[in-house]
Amino acid sequence: MNHEEESRPLLAEEESEQRGEDRTETDAYLNKVKNGKLYMATLAAVLGPLSFGFVLGYSSPAIPDLKQIPDPRLRLTTEEASWFGSVVTIGAGIGGLLGGWLVENIGRKLSLMLCSLPFIFGFTIVIAAQNHWMLYVGRVLTGLASGVTSLVVPIYISETSHERVRGAMGSCVQLMVVTGIMGAYIAGLFLDWRWLAITSSIPPTLMLLCMCFMPETPRYLLSRGKRHEAEEALRFLRGRDTPVEWECARIEAASRYEEGSLSLADMKDAGVYKPLGVGIMMMLLQQFTGINAIMFYAQTIFEQAHFQNGNVASVIVGATQVFFTAVAALIMDRAGRKVLLVLSGVAMCLSEAAFGIYFKLATVKPSNATLYSTIVVAQDAVGDATHPDLSWLALASMGIFITGFALGWGPIPWLVMSEIFPTKARGLGSAACVLTNWSCAFIVTKTFQNLMDLITSAGTFWMFSCFCALNVIFTVFFVPETKGKTLEEIQAYFKGTHSH
Repeated sequence: MNHEEESRPLLAEEESEQRGEDRTETDAYLNKVKNGKLYMATLAAVLGPLSFGFVLGYSSPAIPDLKQIPDPRLRLTTEEASWFGSVVTIGAGIGGLLGGWLVENIGRKLSLMLCSLPFIFGFTIVIAAQNHWMLYVGRVLTGLASGVTSLVVPIYISETSHERVRGAMGSCVQLMVVTGIMGAYIAGLFLDWRWLAITSSIPPTLMLLCMCFMPETPRYLLSRGKRHEAEEALRFLRGRDTPVEWECARIEAASRYEEGSLSLADMKDAGVYKPLGVGIMMMLLQQFTGINAIMFYAQTIFEQAHFQNGNVASVIVGATQVFFTAVAALIMDRAGRKVLLVLSGVAMCLSEAAFGIYFKLATVKPSNATLYSTIVVAQDAVGDATHPDLSWLALASMGIFITGFALGWGPIPWLVMSEIFPTKARGLGSAACVLTNWSCAFIVTKTFQNLMDLITSAGTFWMFSCFCALNVIFTVFFVPETKGKTLEEIQAYFKGTHSH
């Protein structure tokens, strides 16, 4: 017994020495790496999320145009406009499932090139639309492409990046989504719905062209036994003079245990079911922060605070998101994921509690069950506020909430999703996460107004505030810190082993 106790500290010492040596070796290697071509590959890939942002932002300026159009075959009623806005989520859900299959079977690069086609075709159908159905089909196709993109791009970036820059590169996904949304809002100030669709089709066209010159990810190539191509891809990404054989051998050593395809028995492996649980819960909790609810109120709150032009207000909200998502990208690899998630959760929790107080001081009238009436009631509630001088509270709450979301719970769930799965489970795991995200977005959007009828505006925001508190608790106890770790070390953490 004593002998065992004596040997334990020795083993621990040896392990920490081994890890220290590994870290020194890794640092020596990373010091030789040139990141120029990696930035190029990331830029080509994030044209996908930029396209996806344009899809999400397109409906906001296009719907008022389509409601006033003289041609009765294209003119949308309020109900049709609601479908025009929301069918994207249906396409995106299907795209998430399709992306999981594509990324495993044809690779990361080809999946990205392929998903630019439904973006282009979708916008082309909208541009050429002669009736409502053509508008809907165009939106579903662009939604399908958005679903594939939201799955494939984070995987491509995490598998091409190294641990020193992976956080910043991964955060570019959400940064480009919010940039695309803002781009659509700004373009919508000057262009009609057809020209806006033409403008929106430029980023996916550029992505298709740029991705032709970019490599497949080294991890995918090695999982297919293509060692030579993997080394060539690494030389492109890390610089010609970098000794990439070392990184290649490290990826190979870590992936030996997971040869073959994913089977049902693998679901018992902690290295698969633990990250799956973390990924799905993060996507669920991201949507239950109530980000969509806040966006519904944004225009109303700005108007109450004497911003006469709602379109300009939307651009201001978009610009705030872009700025703070960029800040998150810059500090991600220094501050760490967990710190930003906790700060983000606390900021959102407090700001939504304040929102609840604001609405508690407003008189809320009952409404029937349509999205339109929800917004009307929100406008009435804000308009009939018993303390009109409290509009600053709503503005401050919204500013803090959007800042908090952009710093943590906006970009980080997508980044963590791309880091935590073992190679063979990456397609399935990411598909489950993307499907959860889009399903929850749909649920929150559709039930939002019923909640307001049931528990009032104040109650709804307090409920979202409680979810944000739950986000913080979940982060502290279950989300691993992935800053500065290789993808192999993250997998070793979930399996409960040490990476040597």
